[in-house]
Amino acid sequence: MNQQGVRIAILVEGETEKAFQETLHSFLKGYLQAQQIPMPTLRFIPQRGRIPKGDKLKRVVENLLYHDGYDAVIALTDVYTGTKDFQNAADAKQKMNAWVGNHPDFYPHVALHDFEAWLLPYWSTIQKKAKHNRAKPGSEPEKVNHDRPPSYHLKEIFERGQCKESYNKIIHAKAIFKGQDLTIAIEACPELKAFINCILRLCGAPEL
Repeated sequence: MNQQGVRIAILVEGETEKAFQETLHSFLKGYLQAQQIPMPTLRFIPQRGRIPKGDKLKRVVENLLYHDGYDAVIALTDVYTGTKDFQNAADAKQKMNAWVGNHPDFYPHVALHDFEAWLLPYWSTIQKKAKHNRAKPGSEPEKVNHDRPPSYHLKEIFERGQCKESYNKIIHAKAIFKGQDLTIAIEACPELKAFINCILRLCGAPEL
């Protein structure tokens, strides 16, 4: 793979995950510049709330690789989707790989149990935005599980807080991430770290 101008398409469930793009770009820019490695071209592609399944996912991936000329496609799904499609992170990755046919340029990744897990390490910021001192839901964000996934906890603190707002995935996710040190979430969230390391490998950079 040509490490100059690596082009990566990232399939995400919706605009919430796309709100993460600015923070990810800032982190990669600093890390890769220090390694004297060019920035990749990253295109976040929202999938209307769910990553496609089966042959549809295969068609989307192959179109991006063969028609649009991307070097790699990453799919980023929640494990908690409101359905019972995935039992756990390993099951989600295995199924996505199988649907695409174990293509060497396709990389399945997950947010465990949903994208909001990656916001939980910034709980003090969440408390300030919600204007509520509700306690952080555990010390390991990715173990906040199916029964009450991370998004539930954000919804709850905003509803109880004095901010007079309901939690809005697009608006508040972006606001919580704004100006944050992404390494804090990376170290707290193994699946996020795996996702970041995948991008770094594709760029030819050392992993974290």
